[in-house]
Amino acid sequence: QVQLVESGGGLVQAGGSLRLSCVASGRTLRSYAMGWFRQAPGKEREFVAAMPRIGGTIYYADSVKGRFTISRDNAKNTVYLQMSTLKPEDTAVYYCAGSKRLTATSQDDMYDYWGQGTQVTVSS
Repeated sequence: QVQLVESGGGLVQAGGSLRLSCVASGRTLRSYAMGWFRQAPGKEREFVAAMPRIGGTIYYADSVKGRFTISRDNAKNTVYLQMSTLKPEDTAVYYCAGSKRLTATSQDDMYDYWGQGTQVTVSS
């Protein structure tokens, strides 16, 4: 069992940057592929970025490619989402998730653990 807690959300102007953090407790993050998802008001949850346990392919949604970067610091048991050149359409609650899979996946039903989410609001 692993618990995930996101932080780093907030209000930012369009064009600005934020870094989200997801700290794990209970088990080491080395055991999980990790992903970030988001859900805007009135919309379904959507994939943002995912990375495998170790090495391998990292995936990004087309809408964030080139602007967002997912990374992990296993020593701190933390996964990050660096977000740059933010747009109003990036406004959403952002969730991190952990999967027992070895490889990264964009499918939310492949994730076993979820954080409570952190709000990101981008003003125009």
